[in-house]
Amino acid sequence: MEITADGIRMDLGGREIDVALRRSTRARRIGLRIDPVSGPVLVLPSRARIEEAGRFLAAHRQWLAERLAHLPPRIPLTPGARIPVLGRLREIRHLPEARRGMWLEDGLLCISGAAEHVPRRTLDFLKAEARRQIRPLALALAERLGRAPGRVSLRDTRSRWGSCSAHGHLSFSWRLVMAPETVLTYVVAHEVAHLVEMNHRAGFWRLVATLADDVEPARHWLKTNGTRLHLYG
Repeated sequence: MEITADGIRMDLGGREIDVALRRSTRARRIGLRIDPVSGPVLVLPSRARIEEAGRFLAAHRQWLAERLAHLPPRIPLTPGARIPVLGRLREIRHLPEARRGMWLEDGLLCISGAAEHVPRRTLDFLKAEARRQIRPLALALAERLGRAPGRVSLRDTRSRWGSCSAHGHLSFSWRLVMAPETVLTYVVAHEVAHLVEMNHRAGFWRLVATLADDVEPARHWLKTNGTRLHLYG
């Protein structure tokens, strides 16, 4: 077992795994959780000694092995994989001789060029499609409210699907392009509504409902399925 200030590398039945370490001023005892995407995280109280983390992990090896065995697998962006685009599954089809770049056709996401570039080009396509869908929608919804956002940017965020800064800058996860269109619209409407209401009181939710349909089903979809979107790539 190798222990550093940032994490622990340990052997788990012949398989080496990395456990991230996080300090928390609110934690009263050591806790271990499994992030479905990034893996195990050990949370330490701010004054806990690093040696305690190692002993805690050693005592919970079996628990950790069982939980990791049941994690959903990541989905590589390789030929044959099926990935959602606006909620519709598309099979990645590699067409090396084509000269069209990247395009949707029937139930396929077609990628031309060399095989080793398929994952990157698939990612490029998804990010470009996210920009094409999200930015014009954000501007149109903001115009309906008589507001103009600052920057509208896309990132690969884990903790939130979108945000609105105090200066009116909007940021969204590009992975929203894999969600159904009603879900994408809800998240954009949610952040645009913050240009008027920087809170989550009743007036805010009434405003969101004027910008997007099916708000509650969309919120439920994200809560139930959102983690899966982070498994792609």
